[in-house]
Amino acid sequence: MTLSNADYIFVNGKWVGPGEALVPVEDRGYQLADGVYEVVRVYGGRAFALQPHLDRLARSAAELEMDLPLTLDEVGALVKEAPGRRGVEDGQVYIQVTRGAAPRVHHFPEDARPSLVVYASPLRRQPAALYETGADAVVVPDERWLRCDIKSINLLPNALAKEKARRAGALEALLLREGVGMTEGSSSNLFIVRDGRLETAPASRWILRGITRDIVLELAAQAHIPAAERFFSKEELLSADEAFVTSTTMEVMPLARVDGQAIGAGRPGPVTKTLMAAFRERVRAEIG
Repeated sequence: MTLSNADYIFVNGKWVGPGEALVPVEDRGYQLADGVYEVVRVYGGRAFALQPHLDRLARSAAELEMDLPLTLDEVGALVKEAPGRRGVEDGQVYIQVTRGAAPRVHHFPEDARPSLVVYASPLRRQPAALYETGADAVVVPDERWLRCDIKSINLLPNALAKEKARRAGALEALLLREGVGMTEGSSSNLFIVRDGRLETAPASRWILRGITRDIVLELAAQAHIPAAERFFSKEELLSADEAFVTSTTMEVMPLARVDGQAIGAGRPGPVTKTLMAAFRERVRAEIG
């Protein structure tokens, strides 16, 4: 059977249209948030930094003692196919794996088979002006669970934090963990610059180790920008010379104000601009 362009959502073994993209009521992802996910950026119809995303998907699943229903190469092939099926040039591919459907119990059911969903969608871009002027952010308590290093579909605390930012007229909520320090954003990693040195929270259970985060650290090393992975306080954030957040969809987003207070000069600084340009060059080099 020849599939039409409407069949752009992969659900458990086949490509289907939106009206057929269904999962059972007793899927453990739906009832227990028992699943993991990834979001892969698409430029010019091609997936960027695909392998690191696949590797992180495998790690997240392993941490939850969850099997993947396909090999990483097979999942990667679906990710590459997804943009073309929907005609997405500038967008993202969403991957979700759950433990599958089974009668509802809290422990792992022995007969559940993992469920896989893959689909591409157009990117909801941030206003271009924010990259020139810098965005606003607010600081909120980090109330997430203790395994933030797993890219789990349990995102309710992140959603609550993001809503606080929206209501405050800010782009992002920056998370402050009591007894630890600033961890990351509700959907991003957080960086500051002090005296020319880049700082970000270390890869640990307190943060999700972002793919863009790691690329930025690599680009900083290539540009001879010193960097340190350490937790810093809210006071250090507010007194920083520069600050920015990174994510798959936002790339490198400068922060101009946090809690209404200007960061540095209140506009993107030289280190941020250097890394913004270097990241875009990395994309061009990989995608072509």
